Amino acid sequence: MTLRATAVLGAFDREHRCLNLSQLSRRSGLPLATVHRLAADLVEGRLLVRRGDGRYEIGARMWRLGLLAPATDLRELALPHLQDLVAATGHTVHLAVLDGATALVIERLAGTKTIPTRHSPGGRLPLHCTAVGKALLAYAPALLLDEVMVDLRRHTAYTVTDPRVLHRQLDEIRRTGLARSAQEHRLGVSSVAVPVNGHEGVVAAIGLLAPLTSPRLPGALPHLRAAAASVSADFLRSGLQTLPPEESGGDRRHQKRNPSA
Repeated sequence: MTLRATAVLGAFDREHRCLNLSQLSRRSGLPLATVHRLAADLVEGRLLVRRGDGRYEIGARMWRLGLLAPATDLRELALPHLQDLVAATGHTVHLAVLDGATALVIERLAGTKTIPTRHSPGGRLPLHCTAVGKALLAYAPALLLDEVMVDLRRHTAYTVTDPRVLHRQLDEIRRTGLARSAQEHRLGVSSVAVPVNGHEGVVAAIGLLAPLTSPRLPGALPHLRAAAASVSADFLRSGLQTLPPEESGGDRRHQKRNPSA
């Protein structure tokens, strides 16, 4: 019952905010009769809302429960430093955490002198071809690293799809504490990212996005490193816990600590 209800809730995303029963059935992979029964239960539990036109959308109770997630606490702790980073650089900022085999964006602040980004909070980014993704992948458990390496999907002509090249990039990230991506996920976009440290290793990554030709990005690196160091220090002082292993891609016992963020 719980897994099927989760499948119904998982049918919603940023592009599919309102769904009818047929759409819920198709996107969840469950029979229509099952979806009809589960949707009624979820409405009664205020996790879904049934609109006047018969379609369903996520209920406010889901939002309130989401605020209890550890990633929300991390976002609130990091927000002042992210705002300072945007003000200092003019670039769009991403804060992301590891979520399975993807990077989950938990905050995005748009800069005044940069390009728009399609990824708002709640969006997911690939690990192998984005700066925040690489910054997380470099310190991820070995099992997750192996999983990602067998599916290096090409997003642009510049996406790294050779595992040997990506391994070398990850080694460089561990050495320098800096991840880079140039047009690997989106044409015309360059990004850099650094990890955020917690008690047991890397808990997040902060990234800057800019046009590929922007002369301002190299000069923004000291501000980026300073922001990550401040968030790391605040996180360590706060007593917040990292995401449990099942939410962050595997067993953290094999995760390496990054001393240079």
